[in-house]
Amino acid sequence: MNTYTSNFLPIEIEKYKKVFENENALFSSPQYMHFQAKGEGFTASFYTSGKFVIQGKKTSEILSKYFDIQIQNTTVQNHNSDGQIAPYPHIGIDESGKGDFFGPLVIAGVLIDENTAKILRKAGVEDSKKMNDKKILELENIIKEVSTFDIIAISPVKYNELYTKFKNLNKLLAWGHSTVLENILTKKHCEIAISDKFADENIIKSALKERGKNIQLIQQTKAECDTAVAAASVLARAEFVKKISGLCTKYEINLPKGASSLVLEQGKKFITKYGKEELKNIAKLHFKTCTDILKL
Repeated sequence: MNTYTSNFLPIEIEKYKKVFENENALFSSPQYMHFQAKGEGFTASFYTSGKFVIQGKKTSEILSKYFDIQIQNTTVQNHNSDGQIAPYPHIGIDESGKGDFFGPLVIAGVLIDENTAKILRKAGVEDSKKMNDKKILELENIIKEVSTFDIIAISPVKYNELYTKFKNLNKLLAWGHSTVLENILTKKHCEIAISDKFADENIIKSALKERGKNIQLIQQTKAECDTAVAAASVLARAEFVKKISGLCTKYEINLPKGASSLVLEQGKKFITKYGKEELKNIAKLHFKTCTDILKL
């Protein structure tokens, strides 16, 4: 879904309202907003913090027509360089283990406000892919101390069961993201959630649970630039690192991350020692790597 985020001047709020009156929008006044305008193909939100977010298939058309801003249909614009995509407070959601043959799939969510964001940025929180495991495990404790969070770790055996049920990784991810979101919302109220864009909007919406259906969900490519999403990526990776370490200890074998030739080599060593049936307890069986390993 097309999304654009920027700032606006509160003194010009009536001018913005007239724009969406011209588009026959229906207006409401949710918490933390001057107003929200919904029409065919768009939802525009004007937050009391001075942030403006518009989503929907008509985003490009409206921005071009009224604001002289040109974006491509698949582009998401973020005009914040301070680790913020949307107004605070908001929830960031991310996962780890999606591309790793061995180990679980972990999904984490973190709810932060403006003060928490400053603390996390000062501590060095950023996209977990930019950090080593040692740093990730250090930051994990800081994030848990200052934020509201939730983590679900789907073990390989459970992952394989769910993949058989959903028959689609994006549907499985949507289920995981919506579960984490719902769990956080049972702990604390929030109006906005952000996640990396990984599937069609309808797949995500159909997976949302009771509380999640009432939240504004922003899907954005490279969403880890947002501090909340970055914090979620750190918690997810930290949990993944600990879980795969536990599997290594249990089976007394090194289980490399990713899906490289080294992973293939270790997978063959594993089934030689433990048998093919045991593979479901440490690995994601729908990976092509699994087919290559089982050629033994």
